[in-house]
Amino acid sequence: RENLKQVTQSGNSLLAQALNGQTGALFRISILYQKNTLDLIPLTTAYHHVVALFNVPLSQWQASYEPLKEIEDAKIKLFDVAAHDQGAFTTFFDSSSSQLGHKESIADTAEVLSRMFDAIEYRGFAQSSVEELAEYSSVPVYNGLTDTWHPTQMLADLMTMKEFSKKKIEDISFAYLGDARNNMGNSFLVTASLLGMDVRLVAPNSLTPAQEIKDIANKLSLSSGAQITITEDIEEGVKGVDFIHTDVWVSMGEDEKIWNERINLLKPFQVTKNILKLTGNKEVKFMHCLPAFYDDKTQVGKKIKEKFGIQGVEVTEEVFKSDHSIVFDQAENRMHSIKALLVETLA
Repeated sequence: RENLKQVTQSGNSLLAQALNGQTGALFRISILYQKNTLDLIPLTTAYHHVVALFNVPLSQWQASYEPLKEIEDAKIKLFDVAAHDQGAFTTFFDSSSSQLGHKESIADTAEVLSRMFDAIEYRGFAQSSVEELAEYSSVPVYNGLTDTWHPTQMLADLMTMKEFSKKKIEDISFAYLGDARNNMGNSFLVTASLLGMDVRLVAPNSLTPAQEIKDIANKLSLSSGAQITITEDIEEGVKGVDFIHTDVWVSMGEDEKIWNERINLLKPFQVTKNILKLTGNKEVKFMHCLPAFYDDKTQVGKKIKEKFGIQGVEVTEEVFKSDHSIVFDQAENRMHSIKALLVETLA
């Protein structure tokens, strides 16, 4: 897209330098960022072949959230299309077609796949699984999502914030509202600390990152100059920010029964028009990694409306469909950032 030219080389170089230099502390795998996503080098002549491993235990979700398999399959297809657009080929294994950790150890799977493929993308549950996969693999391993981190989403989100802000990356401020002790909260906190940003996690005290994650962020902020705020005070947390982020309130693998407790606890942190007004920034942008529960057009949304009498969970439809919302630009940038990642590590 034409306005991708707004993504300056200086900001992207900073991201590349930070992520490349600190992966041992953060993701345990190499994540690099292309300086100019408009000048991607096609991989056609290299005939690279990438395997996508999807090891989330869908059987745990299917009874409660029937649409989730389609949603997750769509995210795998995004990686698949990004690879194909750059001339690579992909093979997809889900939990039913792979023996990963079941009849074959993760270490052995890594050895085998490394002999067949040029790279491995893992989207699963346990962070330990992708770390073991990377340890025994001789090809690049991409963390597509685990219960602890979501690094590829961070690349897209940082790209989007830079695209919609004239500020330097280190001058951007953003708030994340809701369940801040999940993979998104962890990743935002540490990534922003790497890059020297102003990050605010606005959440109940019981739903903030583990102390180990906070320690990593605090240590990184000493050298980057990042400003870290973790607070229950919504007004304090969102004042003056450039972007507001949120995510669903129930994380991977959690039981539907948790909804009752979680909704009651997090209702004040729902992103509404009033929350946007509290920022004092008329140009504030709203972001969400999707899928979002903002109406009753999905099975989950309908069930929540029937059970709790509310329409919209972590964000209202009014905000989601407003001019403040850039969620679909954000979703598109997953494609561009993944292409950049593939080119940097394989071309």
